[in-house]
Amino acid sequence: MATSRRREKIKRVLSLRQGDLRVVLEDVVNTHNASAVVRTCEAAGVMYVDVIYNQPRTFPVNEAISTRAEKWLAINLYSSTQECLSFLKKKGFTIAATALCAEAVPYTEVDFTQKMAIVFGNEAEGISAQAQSMADFLIKIPMLGMVQSLNLSVSVGIILYEALRQRHLENNWSRHRLSSEEIDFFTQLWLNSKPNKAK
Repeated sequence: MATSRRREKIKRVLSLRQGDLRVVLEDVVNTHNASAVVRTCEAAGVMYVDVIYNQPRTFPVNEAISTRAEKWLAINLYSSTQECLSFLKKKGFTIAATALCAEAVPYTEVDFTQKMAIVFGNEAEGISAQAQSMADFLIKIPMLGMVQSLNLSVSVGIILYEALRQRHLENNWSRHRLSSEEIDFFTQLWLNSKPNKAK
């Protein structure tokens, strides 16, 4: 049976979850990266992570790295980029895709207070041509060194915490919250989930 302390923590965490900011991972295959991204999303108050695999495979999460953060997220799997981004567009999400190219906008110039899904691509090749063509715009993290890329989980963290910063400054957190139906659903789901054991 859930303790009152656990119930209060679930209530507090769900009150800070954002239903209108989603992370989309396209063909991410590295277990360490996938696990670290999941942990970052959970810490930053993201509720939904959309995972695309254009070739059949499983989402490679390592619990030792993710600290089982995946059980506090809604992770949705899609068999194609077209399927995922079409679904999100129908839900009213603006699609921003990360790409290190001339037409991409620096992430600090993006308004992350709007309803948005951010697409992060494969570790080696980045986003696909399909994702790029379906995106409403492209964003980038400027690179000042000789190396022209960051680890995937680092990129996700930088962008999510910029979004979080903007949303706090906006001082209208209620418009980003989950619906009452979502809160009720996840409250029951989490109450029935076994607490993580300290290691």
